[in-house]
Amino acid sequence: MTGNTKTSNASLRFNRAAHRSALLLAAAFLCAGCSLSAKKDDVTGSLPVDYRHRHPIAIKEGSQSMEVFVGARRGGLNAMQRGEVAAFASVWKREATGGIAIDVPSGTPNSRAAAEVAREIRGVLAQAGVPPQAIVARPYRSGSPYQLATVRMRYPKMSAQAGPCGLWPQDLGLAHDASPTLNKPYWNLGCASQRNLASMVDNPADLVQPRGDTPIYSARRAVAIDKYRKGESSATVYPDASKGKISDVGQ
Repeated sequence: MTGNTKTSNASLRFNRAAHRSALLLAAAFLCAGCSLSAKKDDVTGSLPVDYRHRHPIAIKEGSQSMEVFVGARRGGLNAMQRGEVAAFASVWKREATGGIAIDVPSGTPNSRAAAEVAREIRGVLAQAGVPPQAIVARPYRSGSPYQLATVRMRYPKMSAQAGPCGLWPQDLGLAHDASPTLNKPYWNLGCASQRNLASMVDNPADLVQPRGDTPIYSARRAVAIDKYRKGESSATVYPDASKGKISDVGQ
C-alpha cells in the first residue's frame, strides 16, 4: 500500500511539472508572437507622416567653388573673368565662413600662365575687399600632365541639405503586411520638394530663424504721415502708369 502511494505521488508531481512546463512554453510562444507583432508595429508606426519629419533640411557646412580657364600662351584675366572673380569676392563677403583657397595647377602645359593668373586673381580679390590674410594659394597636380588645367577658387559656407532621395524601405504594392493599405504617405514622398527647397534658399539661416528687421524708410514715412494729416490719400500716384497700354478696351 505504501509503495502504491509513493508511486501515485511521484506521478502526480511529474504530471504537475509537465503541465507547468507546457504552460510556460505556451506563454513563451505567446510572448514571442507579441514581440514580433510589436516590432512590426513599431517599424510601421515609426515612419513620420509629415514629410518635413521624414526628410528634414539640415544646415551643414559646404563649399562654393569657381574655375578659371587658362590657356597655355596667355597669362592674365580677360574682362569677363575679372568680372566673375569680382562677383565671387562679393558673394564671399556675404556668405563665407572662411577664407578663399586658390588651387594653382602644377606640371601642366599652362602652369606658368596659371601662376600669373593666380597672382592677378589675388589682386582682384584684394580690390574687392578680401583681406590678404584670407587668401591662400596652393599648387595641385591634375590628372594628366599633357592637358590644360584650371585655376580653382573655393571657400566654405553654410548650406542647406536634404535627402538622399530615392529610398524605398517599403513595398508600395500588396506585401505580406497591411502597411500599404493604411492610407499613409510612402517614405520617398516629399523628398524631392525638400531637396529643391534646400538648394534654392538664399540664406540657409532663414530656415532656422527669422532675419532681423531692416531700418525703416523714414523719408517715405514722413510723406505718408503728412498726407494723412491733410486728409489726402497716402497711395503713390504714378502719372506715367498708363503710357505703356496699347488698348483702351474695358475702360
